[in-house]
Amino acid sequence: MSRYPHGGDPAFRRGLTSPRHVGRRDVLRLFGAAGAGLALAACGVEGQGGKDKVTASDVEKFWAGKARNGRLDWANWPGYMEEDRATLKAFTKATGIQVNYQEVIQENAEWFGKIEAPLRAGQSIDFDLMVMSNGIQLEKCRQLGFLAPLDHSRLQAFAKNAGQGFKNPSYDPNNAFTVPFMSGITGIAYNTKYVDEEITSIASLWDAKYKGKIGMMADSQELGNFGMFAVGVDPEKSTPADWEKAAAKLREQRGLVRKYYTQDYADALSKGDVWITQAWSGDVYSLGLEDVKFVVPQEGGTLWTDNMCIPRTAANPVDAITLMDWLYDPRANATLTEYINYITPVPATQEIIRQDAAKATGEDRTALEQLATSPLVFPTEQDMARLRRYRTLTQAEETQYQKIFTPIPQGS
Repeated sequence: MSRYPHGGDPAFRRGLTSPRHVGRRDVLRLFGAAGAGLALAACGVEGQGGKDKVTASDVEKFWAGKARNGRLDWANWPGYMEEDRATLKAFTKATGIQVNYQEVIQENAEWFGKIEAPLRAGQSIDFDLMVMSNGIQLEKCRQLGFLAPLDHSRLQAFAKNAGQGFKNPSYDPNNAFTVPFMSGITGIAYNTKYVDEEITSIASLWDAKYKGKIGMMADSQELGNFGMFAVGVDPEKSTPADWEKAAAKLREQRGLVRKYYTQDYADALSKGDVWITQAWSGDVYSLGLEDVKFVVPQEGGTLWTDNMCIPRTAANPVDAITLMDWLYDPRANATLTEYINYITPVPATQEIIRQDAAKATGEDRTALEQLATSPLVFPTEQDMARLRRYRTLTQAEETQYQKIFTPIPQGS
């Protein structure tokens, strides 16, 4: 019997054709002007008296007197857990904690809209653990004091096994409120049927010989990050002056770009409608085409992360943080990574997946061998060193940022 929930279909085995894959990337479109404007209008962060920094006394005060209750409720995106819930069953066997797992998150903005009012009122949202992407809504939760400060004395496996690239992220310094669940990369993909050179530089996206065959992303943060890479700016440390410089560089490129894509670039790339494009690592892995290559350009690529966090009103926070830490055990994480196929924050899972491949046969063995050796799931240290996250924006900065970058794919 196959370990994979969708039988022999290679695309399903890779776990990237589920609704979660679509929904996960849909959220990035909400970073555009309309979505961001609506979200910001619905809930301004500034002036709310929220707390985005944590002291030892904050941690002690929150966790004092709290104990395991033997259960927890977890809200996650669709497709982020095996259909047979093998990982959760193993957790319950190891700890005795029962998990009520619900796939109720489709988009960050929609999820934030559901939890905002009860969390503002200090009320339960009926979940003890939730997964949110780094970006606007997670930052609001942080600023507004909606998240429980993490007690790192209870996160020993995280401290031991998390990759350095997943510790102390710019969007959550010192992992005060979050630890990563899974990540992905925005880099460059190209079709070797039409591109006969090895692509290493972001400058190739500005190369006139590919005019009309270049794809870029319409999302303002994805587009803005690559504009900043192109002018030698670290997006995480960027200033409004840097944004203007990057936008000017992106406007120079417009005559070369075939289309600014949301999600349909993968089909265009495989068919040859575009030869070289901005791309997400998970999409390229799901294509499984020998002719399509994915690279992190030497100037840099973007790392986005879906994060586990605990609502401040959680009824079972000790059970939740126990699960968060347990998922950083390499064996536990390997089982999940074999299903999800995104970038794991636990590098030691790679060797365990190799061991699983050696024990498997047939298609299972081939799939696991491909997974264990894929730089799209296990980026090299050199690739990780070149990755940067989105700039963490205040409300005022968000408005300015959108005014600068949103018009570019619109041709204005």
